[in-house]
Amino acid sequence: MRNISVLIIGAGQAGLAMSRCLSDRSVPHVVLERGEVANSWRRERWDSLRLLTPNWQSRLPGFAYRGNDPDGFMSMPEIIGHLDDYAETIAAPVETGTSVLSVRSEGDGYQVSTNRGEWKCSNLVVATGACSIANVPAPASAMPDSITQLTPFEYKTPDQLAAGGVLVVGASATGVQLASEISASGREVTLAAGEHIRMPRYYRGRDIQWWMEYAGIHGTSINEIDDLARARTVPSLQLVGSSRKQFLDLNALQKQGVEITGRVAGIRDSHIQFSGSLANCCSLSDLKMNRLLLTLDAWARETGIEGIEPAVRFDPTAVSKAPRLTASLSDGRFRTVIWATGFRPDFHWLELPVFDQRGRLLHEEGHVAPGLYVLGLPFLRRRNSALIDGVGKDAETLADHIIRNRGLLAA
Repeated sequence: MRNISVLIIGAGQAGLAMSRCLSDRSVPHVVLERGEVANSWRRERWDSLRLLTPNWQSRLPGFAYRGNDPDGFMSMPEIIGHLDDYAETIAAPVETGTSVLSVRSEGDGYQVSTNRGEWKCSNLVVATGACSIANVPAPASAMPDSITQLTPFEYKTPDQLAAGGVLVVGASATGVQLASEISASGREVTLAAGEHIRMPRYYRGRDIQWWMEYAGIHGTSINEIDDLARARTVPSLQLVGSSRKQFLDLNALQKQGVEITGRVAGIRDSHIQFSGSLANCCSLSDLKMNRLLLTLDAWARETGIEGIEPAVRFDPTAVSKAPRLTASLSDGRFRTVIWATGFRPDFHWLELPVFDQRGRLLHEEGHVAPGLYVLGLPFLRRRNSALIDGVGKDAETLADHIIRNRGLLAA
């Protein structure tokens, strides 16, 4: 059994940021990674995906974007290269090909069993991310065998899909991007939309992420939120990593020829049923967007910022007067269903009493138990905690806590 002061599980942006912060404080540590550095970006994303945040926002502790297109959006090969460069620059002590099998309490620390042996650590940082498992709703189990079902982890390109129609379920960033790409390939696409948040890529001449950073939206702390549990499950904004598209919303999809229905309500007698709440979901989405734009306008007035365009408002989401409520699953209309219905973390190997009745990891600002921490989850400490640009501050805070409270001295 090997011993170490701090063990980090996961070598994505969160684990690497934590490694850099510990190295800055001369704390001995090792990073365990089941695959390679940036494994999720490398293995579990579709081919055309780009980051939803501009390149200048891909900042990590002691590291920033080095290219010549700060306002562009990294492709998957580029983000993999970005994180590979970061790991090399900070000399992160990563042990690749090391899958964690179990974590148990051991004395005043933790015993970590892996496919490559046992570890004992005083402090454990779980940095495996929030998107390890695709959420697939219960109706999927009633889908006929004749229809291929995929999640965003399995989808790579339209070329892999069988000829015929495609149903994309979910209207957050993933769902609208896949629906647009598949529709552009010439296939008939239907999008089932539940709760979502519409958002322009640019507002008053600036990227929406610029506004959210400088107006303090991204920096909103958990102490400023009334319903933290709700805030941690808010859908991702309907954005696409492209400077050529102002919106990739339901209006844009309908112009492409995508049919929009309400969320999937169930499957019965070889028919799929859609909720009749589409109009309400769209109205609420428009309301949330306009509330944010009003907040940004108020901040612009208060700060007297110059060089921005006049305030504007956008046409509401168009909704059919009689959206489809049911469709046959046996007439060939749909050959493929893609469940773009969100993601959740995977902590099945964490054999500790640290979960609530719904199986969610309990933590306070990343503190799970004495010496046990989590990093990279939504709204861990701030609104941008799960973003590449936000995880660094959380890592710094946890590193300082470990130094102060876990009896570690600089090596």
